[in-house]
Amino acid sequence: MRLRWQLLAATMIAVSAPALSGPTEDFQKLQDEFWAATLKDSPLFATQVGVTNYDRQLGPLSLAEMDRQTAQSAAFLKRLDAIPAASLPASEQANRAILKRQLEDAVEANRYGQRQLLYSTLGSYHDFLAGMADSMPFRTARDYDNYLARLELVPDRMKSYGEISLKAAREGYVQPCVTMTNFASTITGNITPDINQSRFYAPFTAQRPEGIAAGEWASLQARAKTVITTKVNPSYQAFADLYDRDLKGKCRQSVGVSAMPMGPEYYAFQVRQQTTTNLKPDEIHQIGLREVARIRAEMEQVASKAGFASREAMIADMRSNPKWFTKTPEELLAASSMMAKTIDGKMPSLFGRLARLPYGIRPMAAATAPGDTTARYQPGSPQAGLAGFYLVNTSKLDQRPLWEIPALTVHEAVPGHHMQIALQQELEMPEWRRNTAFFTAFVEGWGLYSERLGIEMGLYDTPQKDMGRLGYEMWRASRLVVDTGIHSKGWTKEQAVAFMKDNTTLTDANIDAEVNRYISNPGQALAYKLGELKIRELRTKSEQTLGPKFDLRRFHDAVLGQGSVPLDTLEAQINAWIASEQARP
Repeated sequence: MRLRWQLLAATMIAVSAPALSGPTEDFQKLQDEFWAATLKDSPLFATQVGVTNYDRQLGPLSLAEMDRQTAQSAAFLKRLDAIPAASLPASEQANRAILKRQLEDAVEANRYGQRQLLYSTLGSYHDFLAGMADSMPFRTARDYDNYLARLELVPDRMKSYGEISLKAAREGYVQPCVTMTNFASTITGNITPDINQSRFYAPFTAQRPEGIAAGEWASLQARAKTVITTKVNPSYQAFADLYDRDLKGKCRQSVGVSAMPMGPEYYAFQVRQQTTTNLKPDEIHQIGLREVARIRAEMEQVASKAGFASREAMIADMRSNPKWFTKTPEELLAASSMMAKTIDGKMPSLFGRLARLPYGIRPMAAATAPGDTTARYQPGSPQAGLAGFYLVNTSKLDQRPLWEIPALTVHEAVPGHHMQIALQQELEMPEWRRNTAFFTAFVEGWGLYSERLGIEMGLYDTPQKDMGRLGYEMWRASRLVVDTGIHSKGWTKEQAVAFMKDNTTLTDANIDAEVNRYISNPGQALAYKLGELKIRELRTKSEQTLGPKFDLRRFHDAVLGQGSVPLDTLEAQINAWIASEQARP
């Protein structure tokens, strides 16, 4: 699941002059201005949440713009610091703490030269532009015309993208060579010989909306083909040529971010930001090793009960036996869809409150799927009338086993990412918090915790599915070891791949894609297991403290009831919930 560009824009905030009223009024005005500035500075995000003021714009892309927004964020932070937390009501104190953390992270992130590194195998600015239609409604002629206006801006943004990338390379901010072998195809894959197959043209391949006359629809389609052919495609080709000529050869041999300028400091920041803890890389590495040992022992037990001589023998069969793999993308999508609907039917037994926004299932974009992860979640928007989507990777079918579908689906769809994010979008809280508060340790920790809920839903009803679940948990535990190993301990990619292959059930293609991901996005992979461990710890504490008064549905509602929060805030939130449950008759 990835909101990188949306959230990057959403945390660089413009501010106005200080207010002259009481603390609560000052803070309310500050929040209102924060939200208004977020929408103005993030036009595509504004469209996604149903605000139409900026529907024909794309956010500027330049280092000067990053600096401008960061300077304003710092001024906004200064204003916030002038409002004492103790002077606000309890509910606003929580809002203040979360806003302060977001602003502090935005200001610090801009200190590092890595801000210029806008492309990787995990996600790139050109992917963001190619997928922007997924975040827009298409119901009226105006919607399509707004999209065409945005397409007109793509060449300018792609030019800036190239200029920033060249500057980054001159200063030593480049991706490792080992992760970039097939990167060029993620650019050129968006330039299709048949315009009807272009991602940019996708909105015009749908059935003509009833409110658009046939002649007007034909005109919109013709305009789209012209702008894609004469402007968008050439700008992508220009960036592909620039990459091939000036960037590809400047990749680095080292894989750890510590080898780049200010690399150790940048990694320490990423660890703090992604995990919302003060844990050091060495501490996280040791937590990972302990979890790997525990999960490995459980895997041995499953293999033994299944009649295999060893864990390794069972995993070898799971990785290679043709019966565990589908033959066509349609078969894989059908199996994923069936699992999703099976889970839907079990949700009321685990939650008192369910998200209203539905979700769909569709394949990942062909241009990026071969180097992408197994699946991801794409958020929807109740305001803009957009469903969430569970995106399934249908490339390399011999690497997408059926036994991983239960764990994958509970993580990416429900009760994982779709449930948590869609529910947050309808909570009664300030709009900025409902739509921009995104703490990876909470969001991904909840996703991994949801995989464990599959046990209570009875989803892992074969030894292979149960081993798949344990393999997924091992995958996240191994991340703690591998991510810190790469970026803090000098591991090579080969060491990381060997560790993953020895301990997880992932297939070779998935392991390669995953290790490339950890290399490209330092620290992000640490959040999953640390967040899940905290949620499990809080559940155990709740069960032990409340005894027969513990209600699992109410516990889950309490965890999700304040949206995405830092882990220390979540702990305080659940402690307060325990006290309130004890006081219930």
